[in-house]
Amino acid sequence: MHIIPAIDIIDGKCVRLTQGDYSQKKEYNSDPLEVARKFEDAGARRLHLVDLDGARKKQIVNLKVLESIASYTELSIDYGGGIQSEADLRTVFGAGASQVTGGSIAVKNPELFESWLQNFGNEQIILGADVIDKHIAIDGWQEKTSIGLHVFLEDYVQKSVKYVICTDVSKDGLLQGPAMNLYREILNYYPEIHLIASGGVSTLEDVHELAGIGVEGVIIGKAFYEGRIELSDLEIYFNK
Repeated sequence: MHIIPAIDIIDGKCVRLTQGDYSQKKEYNSDPLEVARKFEDAGARRLHLVDLDGARKKQIVNLKVLESIASYTELSIDYGGGIQSEADLRTVFGAGASQVTGGSIAVKNPELFESWLQNFGNEQIILGADVIDKHIAIDGWQEKTSIGLHVFLEDYVQKSVKYVICTDVSKDGLLQGPAMNLYREILNYYPEIHLIASGGVSTLEDVHELAGIGVEGVIIGKAFYEGRIELSDLEIYFNK
């Protein structure tokens, strides 16, 4: 299982939100590159980088942060937020992203998202499945759709999606534990999916339990920034 530290960006700074609420923003560092280097120095090989300004404004905003981290670290970066077109996708890959996550676009323009899968391959395109009450949430989690999670996943599994990041919005940022039952259910129905768990991870026990479930990776953000989990405690995963 891969440990994937998260850096969320607003105004070029490293922040965390609670349950996707922009009014509940906490800034942790004004230099995302410094944070990324700390993750890399601790042994991390992957990074989940989210342009929260971009997600809200529906256009790429913090491209320079991506360029900086890609230029000065060896981290494999998954980037999301504000990508609306194939031209945007090429811009992000050109700036150094290894993978791109699409969530809202996969709901609003499934034909475009499917074309990304076909043109760039399912190793580079990750499906973002953000969930509120088992329904897909979009636009920075500000809107809950009528689309059920299983209908959404079934459709994209048939369209060759391989990697899925699933966030239970009700868990995110609360440090009360991840949605274990939800992830078990997804893997039971879709064992072919490379599932990346996101949201709620707060202890080493959470990480070990997710590894036992069989997820591909776990995204950890606030637990690092709040000192609940130390990077040094995760060497067994970094060194695999």
